[in-house]
Amino acid sequence: MRRKQIDIIRKDLEKKIVFIVGPRQVGKTWLAKEIAKEFPKSVYLNYDNAAHREIIKKESWLSGTDLLILDEIHKMKGWENYIKGVFDTRPSNMRMLVTGSARLNAQRGVGDSLAGRFFAHHLMPFTLSELNATTYEGDLPRILERGGFPEPFLAPTNEDANRWRANYADSLLRQDVLDFENVSNWLAMRHVFDVLKSKVGSPISYSSIARDIGISPTTVKRYIAIFEALYMVFRIAPYSNKITRSILKEPKVYFYDHGFIENNGARFENMVAVGLLKKTLGHRDATGEEKTLAFLKTKERKEVDFALVDHTNTLERIIEAKISDDAVSSGLRYFVEKYKVPATQVVLNLKNEYRSDSGIEIRHADRFLSEI
Repeated sequence: MRRKQIDIIRKDLEKKIVFIVGPRQVGKTWLAKEIAKEFPKSVYLNYDNAAHREIIKKESWLSGTDLLILDEIHKMKGWENYIKGVFDTRPSNMRMLVTGSARLNAQRGVGDSLAGRFFAHHLMPFTLSELNATTYEGDLPRILERGGFPEPFLAPTNEDANRWRANYADSLLRQDVLDFENVSNWLAMRHVFDVLKSKVGSPISYSSIARDIGISPTTVKRYIAIFEALYMVFRIAPYSNKITRSILKEPKVYFYDHGFIENNGARFENMVAVGLLKKTLGHRDATGEEKTLAFLKTKERKEVDFALVDHTNTLERIIEAKISDDAVSSGLRYFVEKYKVPATQVVLNLKNEYRSDSGIEIRHADRFLSEI
């Protein structure tokens, strides 16, 4: 299934190195190889492959290579300077595409070595908007049940999708995490991962999780940071006019694969979160303009699930996700009056869309998610 970013990635390859980053098994390698079909002398090298690794180290690909694809290169010591050297000395006709399942700044950071030399594109799971004009257009039940990762979404049966997810989680926690950073207490890390699945939609307390598992809050933070660096989860912070204040408050944590979530309401909210994050990352990748996803909450417990925030830290829109309640959320009413900002209540089971007296949109989930 054709991915939305393919055209802009193809254009960016003519200008700089292109990084395709995102969760494992989200389709990065498939996308890279689809792009490679447009180049008659492309070369694909995966650092996990021993033979490929030798070619990478010796830079022994053919001189006529017109597209060099390096996969999982972030596992190579000194990978930033290596890529810089290859890019700066490459023939003028050679483009470079780099893919990986860890954040560019997860370990030491890209730093100055690659500054100004690359464009980054985040490849996310399928969302309802990406299914437009496909066989699965508007199939909200399928994507809600199976998640948006290509293999479980396209699997013949739900059983096949569930088996994939069980193996996926085990592989991430046993292999990817341990490859990424030394973790002495694997069982405690697994407990943190499982606890997070039950906390989706609520601000998390590092201290509370630490007490439940019997580890320190610092260790909980470290484990969550590893999960985030490897695109297993993402955090969103509460919105504040003072950015430093929002950083100090408790974040919410969501999974890139909402299929992990058992509770229907939390799973639906997580699915909306993935769609909104994909929107913000896509805008940033395509334009370079910062856009972030946050949530709203007061000391009096008035809250709204999501807020889209522009590069000036100004609210663009606030969004509440509901399973079946078409009555306007009191939190939306409060923050609309406070900030004078557009608001939408996204409802999974809704008879009729309408606009409230205060201007709040009540939208069918399938329609709203197909448009973002």
